[in-house]
Amino acid sequence: MVLHTRRVIRNTEGFVISTNREQPSLLERLRSIVGDRYLITRSDKQAPYCTGWRFGSGSAVAVVKPATLVELWESLVACVEHDIIVVMQAANTGLTGGSTPSGDDYDRDVVVINTMRISRIHIINDGNQIIGLAGSTLFGLEKKLAPHGREPHSVIGSSCIGASIVGGICNNSGGALVQRGPAYTEMSLFAQIGESGQLELVNELGIELGDTPVEILKNLESHCFAESDVNFPDKLASDNEYNQRVREVDSPVPARFNADGRRLHEASGCAGKVAVFAVRLDTFPIPEAKQIFYVGSNDPDVFEKIRRDVLSTFEHLPISGEYIHRDCYDATKKYGKDSFLVIDKLGSEFIPKLFAMRRWADRMAKKVWFMPDKFTDLLMQGLSKCWPNHLPRRMEEFRDRYEHHWIIEMGDGGIAEARNYFDQLFTSADGSYFECTDREGQQALLHRFVAGSTIGRLHALNRKKFGDMMTMDIAFPRNEQKWFEELPDDINDLLEIKLYYGHLFCHVLHQNYIVKKGVDAKALKARLLETYDARGAEYPAEHNVGHEYHANETLRGFYRSLDPTNSFNAGIGKTSKRKNWE
Repeated sequence: MVLHTRRVIRNTEGFVISTNREQPSLLERLRSIVGDRYLITRSDKQAPYCTGWRFGSGSAVAVVKPATLVELWESLVACVEHDIIVVMQAANTGLTGGSTPSGDDYDRDVVVINTMRISRIHIINDGNQIIGLAGSTLFGLEKKLAPHGREPHSVIGSSCIGASIVGGICNNSGGALVQRGPAYTEMSLFAQIGESGQLELVNELGIELGDTPVEILKNLESHCFAESDVNFPDKLASDNEYNQRVREVDSPVPARFNADGRRLHEASGCAGKVAVFAVRLDTFPIPEAKQIFYVGSNDPDVFEKIRRDVLSTFEHLPISGEYIHRDCYDATKKYGKDSFLVIDKLGSEFIPKLFAMRRWADRMAKKVWFMPDKFTDLLMQGLSKCWPNHLPRRMEEFRDRYEHHWIIEMGDGGIAEARNYFDQLFTSADGSYFECTDREGQQALLHRFVAGSTIGRLHALNRKKFGDMMTMDIAFPRNEQKWFEELPDDINDLLEIKLYYGHLFCHVLHQNYIVKKGVDAKALKARLLETYDARGAEYPAEHNVGHEYHANETLRGFYRSLDPTNSFNAGIGKTSKRKNWE
């Protein structure tokens, strides 16, 4: 028997469901909501949804893929009534395993709800703002905003691999754009479980959508609301302070990091502790002119001087500033080549399709006894060797001359400002620069972007020779001048490979390591974190804690306030997985 829920209006923004009737089985409920095709119970077919892009895996009794916001709500109702742990998931492109189950030591069954079928985006306020539904992507948003001459908060990196808009908000994703800071909004529509164990729908979008959950969700998804229903409350839809914050180069506090309490609010930074249906975000004008400067030096102090001068004296902030070390440059040239070529030749919209094909091929390969592990990694790496060198000649020349590389993009009035500065600086400072053609600029940024997947491929293909892999996402203080890592010999001698890249203007560095065979990676990681602590760093900077980092007290308190029964994404940040946080 299908149950009828009793919805009680708590206030103008929320609704509560409750029931005490006998219920059909959970799987029967979910199947009646989404259909048999979109309820995945076989473990082999669940693997893409229960295994993180880089880290983490666990088991689930079901993966649910709702097609509408109402189906999402009804799936949540069923899970709550059956006392299930819910792991909300969009594109599953995170780097710390935070959007999948982790292990099998939960005290309740786990259901993964994947929202990627709910992908609509609504343009409001003449393109100055958007409403992104649960599975909408940054790539889709870029395309939708282009006719309006606007762009989203993040346009570099994650948009190329299908990352979701809501995922960026939930994880304080930093993005690479210097002026904009972490993805942030105070306007969202989400469901949370209160202390009594009841599910509540909270509408903070600032849009009049109706009086019941189903009415609200249907009206939102179908864009059934008038301009007069859209209000403009005194709430932020982006981080409006970051462009000044990043300029404060003498501050002992990092510019941005996941546990920054000033940017934890409801959906923003929630890490899946509530179920987010939609977010309302600001958009940004596209600069009329852009120019990428490719800068090289053998002295990291020169790069720090550039950083401090540009941020503190330039009238125009850079659009982006992407750092890559020579060793990472070389590794990416070899192990990121196939990703580079796919995006360059087929477009970033093909990447989600490629990932789906790879998941299918790897699943089929596991069924054949003689097929190697990491089949698609081996296949794509082999195919990439057939293609000639894909990097521009001037970049390759700089690779031979310089250890440190910085891809700095300026817009409009900042172009002449940067050109004059570099011309004067490099009359005496160590290093040089060149102005990229449009094609060189695209290739430089793409090479830097695919560096993010290099460590995983390198380790996968050499795992028999090496020990474990560690990836660190570190935000250093704004006044830190010795930004480039110099490890003591007793740590350095335990490492096989070090790959460095990051967002240097923000002092956010991604420091990836592969340890030597036989080294205790967990103990070594603890020692590395101690070195970061001694330098006043915060971590993680922008990838969120996932299941790789410990959530500090600020995050733990925030998570408990959002999810007092610990029913959403239990165990995130190495917190308790047990009901009511026991």
